[in-house]
Amino acid sequence: MSNTGLDVFDTTLQKTHIWLNEIMRELGWTEKRQAYHALRSVLHVLRDRLPTQEVVHLGSQLPLLVMGIYYEGWKPSLKRLKDSHRVSFLDHLGSFYQMDSSADILEIARTVFKVLKHQISRGESEEIGKILPAEMGEFWAKAA
Repeated sequence: MSNTGLDVFDTTLQKTHIWLNEIMRELGWTEKRQAYHALRSVLHVLRDRLPTQEVVHLGSQLPLLVMGIYYEGWKPSLKRLKDSHRVSFLDHLGSFYQMDSSADILEIARTVFKVLKHQISRGESEEIGKILPAEMGEFWAKAA
């Protein structure tokens, strides 16, 4: 039986729950809110480092609800961040967790990358790995 009365909404809710449950399982979390925050923050930090065309390509592979999270606050007219260092990426991600000193930022990034790579096409994953600056591309590639 449908929860919302619209298949498109039910499908995106189901897929989003799958993503969040996978994040929770990988990180040993019990709070879906934590998984949502991890997914949102990593998607935004990644998005801000991709060229506009690649942002759109990745966005087209996300479930509708995750796509909305991904594009939230995005301003395509702004220049992308070109940090080539994993540390810069993790520092930016850490800014989302300023109030949670117990958050393992590195593990959060790895986990969300792993889930994302599991859910998108292999071709898109390889393209992202090539587009990211070298150190970030290696970090993306190692998330498995």
